[in-house]
Amino acid sequence: MNIEKNQIEQHNDSLISKHQQKLNNLKSEWSHIDIEAVIKKLVDFQIAIPSWALGTGGTRFGRFATGGGEPTNLEQKIEDVGLLHALNNSSGAISLHIPWDIPQNPDQIKSLAASYGLKFDAVNSNTFQDQPGSPVSYKFGSLQHVDKAVRKQAIEHNIEVIKQGVALGSESLTVWLADGSCFPGQLNFRQAFENTLASLQEIYSALPANWKMFVEYKAYEPNFYSTTVGDWGQSLLYANKLGDKAYTLVDLGHHLPNANIEQIVSLLLMEGKLGGFHFNDSKYGDDDLTTGSIKPYQLFLIFNELVEGMDAKGMDHATGLGWMIDASHNVKDPLEDLLQSIEAIMIAYAQALLVDRKALVAAQENNDVVLCQEILQYTFRSDLRAIVAEARLRAGAALAPLNLYRDLACRKTLIGQRGQNTVATGL
Repeated sequence: MNIEKNQIEQHNDSLISKHQQKLNNLKSEWSHIDIEAVIKKLVDFQIAIPSWALGTGGTRFGRFATGGGEPTNLEQKIEDVGLLHALNNSSGAISLHIPWDIPQNPDQIKSLAASYGLKFDAVNSNTFQDQPGSPVSYKFGSLQHVDKAVRKQAIEHNIEVIKQGVALGSESLTVWLADGSCFPGQLNFRQAFENTLASLQEIYSALPANWKMFVEYKAYEPNFYSTTVGDWGQSLLYANKLGDKAYTLVDLGHHLPNANIEQIVSLLLMEGKLGGFHFNDSKYGDDDLTTGSIKPYQLFLIFNELVEGMDAKGMDHATGLGWMIDASHNVKDPLEDLLQSIEAIMIAYAQALLVDRKALVAAQENNDVVLCQEILQYTFRSDLRAIVAEARLRAGAALAPLNLYRDLACRKTLIGQRGQNTVATGL
């Protein structure tokens, strides 16, 4: 489904008067801030959409379809990301999971993505599932496995994913491992670490010169006693041992409860080893819920550290790190859920850009704890949606993307084009 330019213009015309009023009020309230510079940063900021998040997710107990219209091949997934990008102009990249979405003709796929204004972000390997025809199983791990043949299969898969990414113009590989153990005594922790490192070193040696490797960590699940890359410290160990092209990737749901993620990202930035993000939200564990739906203040605090840390290093906000959503839409229309996540990310980013940094530093140096809190919470409690909407307007996107998606009955159109009982590939 394609959204025409005139449809966006008509939508914006119907909202422009109220929007301008809200924007003018914000500019008046924040007259001490260069709002134009903030809007420019928001226009440039792009969040990659994962190919596996365009269909309905599921749990161990069931999977319930959205009602139809799910993408059944890579071409349709690109079409869906193009639809999102047309609505908000903030979804300008797609991240593929191999082998769920192997391009049959990389040149054609790359051309199709470009027609929607999309590029390919990080490619993701999969050694947490056995694939049809695989000679050996990942039941007891992949890169950590005691059997060299299993490790070899996992290494070769990752190298093949790199080759697929090169053909598409990607410049990074994300490695997430389900490796670990379910019971005490099941494996030797040191041997598991050393096997994983040796395997990662072989994969690292296959990276092109301009590529990055993101080592993603997760506290638990699917293994519940130990995880071989279980936290940011273990990921940082691997990244440091691998070399300058290896970085830690932070998934917001991959921590133990109440972990101080904002402190983690601050220190990783300081060490030059923060590679990127998988955005989502959670209440209990790795829930993969809509970004900002449960802990919006935490999301803001994370972005506050990101903006401060990136500015301290002179990094470009839009390109310095990898920005991507990783969510599972178990009861929502996936496209609506993604629109909500992107909106939450953009708002949190805008809030962080508007923090009175000089006043905060002065309050910190004076140990004025109350004022520090007031400065942060004043920005967090301010309604900055008009600034985010203005960035979309200037980029040719919709002032209210979710409203336009519903007004145009996009899901109904997709059902009409693809059918009622379609199931997305991958998850």
